[in-house]
Amino acid sequence: MRGRLHAGTRLPSTRALAAELSLSRGVVVEAYAQLTAEGYLVARQGAPTRVAAVNAAGAQDRPATDRPAPAGANDPEVAAAVAHARRSWVGGATPAFDLRPWAPDLAAFPRRAWASSLRTVLRDAPDAALGNPTEPRGADVLRATLAAYLGRSRGVATDAGHMVVTGGMTGGVAAIGAALRLRGVRRIAVEDPGFSVHRLLLGRAGLETIPVPVDEDGLDVDALAVTDAEAVLVAPAHQYPTGAVLAPERRTALLAWARERDALVLEDDYDGEYRYDREPVGALQGLDPGRVVYLGSASKMLAPALRLGWAALPGHLVGEVALHAAAGGGAPMLDQLALADLIDRGELDRHLRRMRPVYRARREALLAAFSAELPAARVTGIAAGLSFTVLLDRLDEGAACVEAGRRGIAVWGLGSFRAAPSPDDETGLIIGYGALPQSAARRAVAELAAAVAQA
Repeated sequence: MRGRLHAGTRLPSTRALAAELSLSRGVVVEAYAQLTAEGYLVARQGAPTRVAAVNAAGAQDRPATDRPAPAGANDPEVAAAVAHARRSWVGGATPAFDLRPWAPDLAAFPRRAWASSLRTVLRDAPDAALGNPTEPRGADVLRATLAAYLGRSRGVATDAGHMVVTGGMTGGVAAIGAALRLRGVRRIAVEDPGFSVHRLLLGRAGLETIPVPVDEDGLDVDALAVTDAEAVLVAPAHQYPTGAVLAPERRTALLAWARERDALVLEDDYDGEYRYDREPVGALQGLDPGRVVYLGSASKMLAPALRLGWAALPGHLVGEVALHAAAGGGAPMLDQLALADLIDRGELDRHLRRMRPVYRARREALLAAFSAELPAARVTGIAAGLSFTVLLDRLDEGAACVEAGRRGIAVWGLGSFRAAPSPDDETGLIIGYGALPQSAARRAVAELAAAVAQA
């Protein structure tokens, strides 16, 4: 990770390294597999494992051609689209069974720890912190704290100078879209299916969005290569909504595409902290910080209401993205300082350690319920995040969601995430478990099965 091993360096066999370190060979095999999956190593059948030919320490920034053009403005339709997406069930009242995938368990928000951080900030922050912000990138202490946290937890290679605090994930996508448009970028590829609000935000920034299909190995990089996209927005660690992980060979191919096209990769790491079957795949950004923009937020870790997001950027984009983020309202300064304190005191780590087994148990309870109540459903995606997808042949998604709403179930159809729905598309539902108690899983799926049968 620190550049001490140069590209092409031959590594010892797993057996030899295990003996040298006095470790189980299985531990070393798993470590090699993890580094290979993250693109740091190259392993081929019958050949020694070698260090991959990537600049893990950071690629040279290459400013894009500067051809100013009108930036997309903030638009009320964006807020309306977000509200519609989160309200996508019959009614509007609190559902009896909330299977929407967008939120964590809000009842588990660490209120005492957050209140303690706010008290510390109000006691210790200088008076100037209560005035108009003078640093468009965000609070210095939060940017430094985030850079250190993301480095150890997600393998992000950045520092405070390359971090920008944004108004949530959507604020980051909007700011980067506007900055790219000003630099002359016209077309950006997006995953299909993918998060429709991000497509809308990029379109409002003046960019043409080009849908690229996703399969069980993540974004189809071969399909991307035949487009004329100049950038791409991708969720490599846990694609939304399919739950796929970008395969190791596709990670390598995606970075090769970016270098060949002089293009940017926008990495949406919306829930990278939640993986239940193994350690999560490290951030793509760590392999090429000069080509990959890393985007994250507190929405899944803590709560969407905080409106706290962040971007780790190549140097040539920092200034413009920061100005657009600040013009869009940015993030409240006191909350920025509170988040920095929360992370620094280890409270965020403790909260995540508490919640991982909770979400894992909820996921497993729902999977068992689907097996019993709706065995025709086929589950896709890895054991990660706060949702999974169930595929059901020839499902009338709209009718199923309406009937589910009548039964008090809030759920989304897979088709609502597609850029260009087709009659040949697979049909199914996106099942969120962040807000559903484990004890309610069987009853929720039984009602959902009845709704599917009625539809």
